[in-house]
Amino acid sequence: MTRARLQARTAAACFAALLLSGVAAPALAQAQAGPQSLPRDIPAIPAPTADRFPGVIRHEVDATDLDRKIVWVRQTIPVPAAGPMTLLYPKFLPGNHAPTGPIQLIAGLTVTGGGARIEWLRDTIDPYAFHIDVPAGVREIEVAFQWLTQPENSTWRVVMTPDVSNLQFEKAILYPAGYRHSGIMVQTSVKLPEGWRYGVALDTRSFENGLAVFEPIDLEMLADSPMFAGRNYRLVDLDPGGRTPVNLHIVGDTPESIAITDDQIAGFKRMVVQADLIFGTRPFDRYEFLLSLSNQLGGIGLEHHRSSENSVPANFFANWTAYHGARTLLPHEYAHSWNGKFRRPADQITPNLNTPVQNTLVWVYEGQTEYWGEVLATRAGLVTPEESIANIAGLAAFYENQAGREWRALQDTTNHNLLGYRTVTPWSSWMRGTGDYYREALLIWLDVDTKIRELTGDRRSMDDFARGFFGIQDGVWEAVPYTFVEVVAALNAVAPFDWAAFLRARLDAVGPEAVAPLEGLARAGWRLIYVDQPTEVEQYVNGSGGGDFQYSLGFSLQGARIVSVVWGSPAFEAGIGTGWSLVSVDGRPGNAANLAAAITAAKGGSEPISVVIRNGARERTVAFDWHGGLRYPRLERIPGTRDRLSEILAPRTR
Repeated sequence: MTRARLQARTAAACFAALLLSGVAAPALAQAQAGPQSLPRDIPAIPAPTADRFPGVIRHEVDATDLDRKIVWVRQTIPVPAAGPMTLLYPKFLPGNHAPTGPIQLIAGLTVTGGGARIEWLRDTIDPYAFHIDVPAGVREIEVAFQWLTQPENSTWRVVMTPDVSNLQFEKAILYPAGYRHSGIMVQTSVKLPEGWRYGVALDTRSFENGLAVFEPIDLEMLADSPMFAGRNYRLVDLDPGGRTPVNLHIVGDTPESIAITDDQIAGFKRMVVQADLIFGTRPFDRYEFLLSLSNQLGGIGLEHHRSSENSVPANFFANWTAYHGARTLLPHEYAHSWNGKFRRPADQITPNLNTPVQNTLVWVYEGQTEYWGEVLATRAGLVTPEESIANIAGLAAFYENQAGREWRALQDTTNHNLLGYRTVTPWSSWMRGTGDYYREALLIWLDVDTKIRELTGDRRSMDDFARGFFGIQDGVWEAVPYTFVEVVAALNAVAPFDWAAFLRARLDAVGPEAVAPLEGLARAGWRLIYVDQPTEVEQYVNGSGGGDFQYSLGFSLQGARIVSVVWGSPAFEAGIGTGWSLVSVDGRPGNAANLAAAITAAKGGSEPISVVIRNGARERTVAFDWHGGLRYPRLERIPGTRDRLSEILAPRTR
């Protein structure tokens, strides 16, 4: 499109806005009197075809602008023919299950060809598409833009700090529409700050003076191969002499932060061994764990086929025990190489990065991986069985007390990301959402595992399912789709049963009679109870104690501030929501210790607990007629039953 036409279109749009505002009303008659100049129609976005894109895109990234946190991108894209061409910015990013490409952060886009500027026009329906007209005789175009990464984590996560960066290529590239991303070859180079080193699941052609040049790879795998780089860097071989490389790339805020101990390395090495024993094969030619220990880089745990992005606090290695969840992070992401990346739900396999994904099986993709992450971490000794049991107790208690299943089935939560990416709500027990297809699904897969064991006299288990379903090809990293029917068939191959009805009953249960999927606990030889004093492990795994009153009065405190309220709880019925502050408890200062003492004193009695709460200038006195004492979740053994849970968590030897 010519500059004149583009300016005419822009002027028409501005005039329309003025008409709507009423400012241009006096000119309406004059505008209607003469002939109208209408802009040309926006061209259609070409659908991806089976054709391979001719040539290789040269893709240059400058990631040295740390102070301003700007990633500078320049691309040289071959042109198949003169005329209309559409460039796409990735929208549906790997592992996000949602349209999360940060198009809002892309600026300074320019396109040139044959030494002249080529004007672009953004699609008015799909803002991720840019239309251009390639002049005759132009054989390639130059595309340049900036990814304006963010200075803080309030809206978008920080990906550049003075010491660490996380380069995600799918957020720093445009690609031609009309082709499958697996048929577009890209040759990437990255300029890093002086002295920095990096980890990435790409083949390096050369690395000199901070410039890393990589071998060409298709766009699908480039988008699935992020880079962690840093001033402070350490590389650990987790499988010396193994059949495929498995490496841990560590970057951190300081040299002290990356000081991993020999015992910690041994735990991660055992994780690799235990994964081999579960799945049998490795669906990759290499695997690169990318791990940042930083209080500045934004948090992340994101799976990729041949790598994973993992961020933990800077003192993770030094304060190992305190971070139970972080210790299960790498096992979870590693298991995703088999479940979610190699074997992938059929509706997650799309022809390019701008075709919508569907999440109908994300309770397998994420939920079963959550199960394997917990099991793998425990079998590897990264967490203890006591910690794992405490974590499962916390999940069981949350879902036993979750009111949200009265109106929303677990299956519907798989649509949550498409409604708004991981939307935060103060009413998680009522709203339901992303966490459920991870955490409640873990309980479902525990249910499946114990049912298989029961049906087969404990001769078979989910390990047999994993080997038969995921361990089907060694060294292959092309996605193989699966459907619900195929999941059911694989379960039947392990232990014949009506697995379709079993799973659908748990996924689709909704209404007042719907209950949490806790049958697997009983079948495992354990039951959920509530106690008035958590153990030290229960405190740091579940946050029990301190400000946790969710299973008594129905809310949690941070300091004196109420930060969550359980739907239907005594606090909810008293009209309390998040944002209130606890002023006093029975006339004493409002804090967690005094509230715990008051709840304990009221147990079994008849006198209410009187609290004063404040929100802004408003103050209320609330009397809680609660006499059940403090309640914290715990799993206890059912006497006379087989302890299948401990058997599941025990390391395998073959």
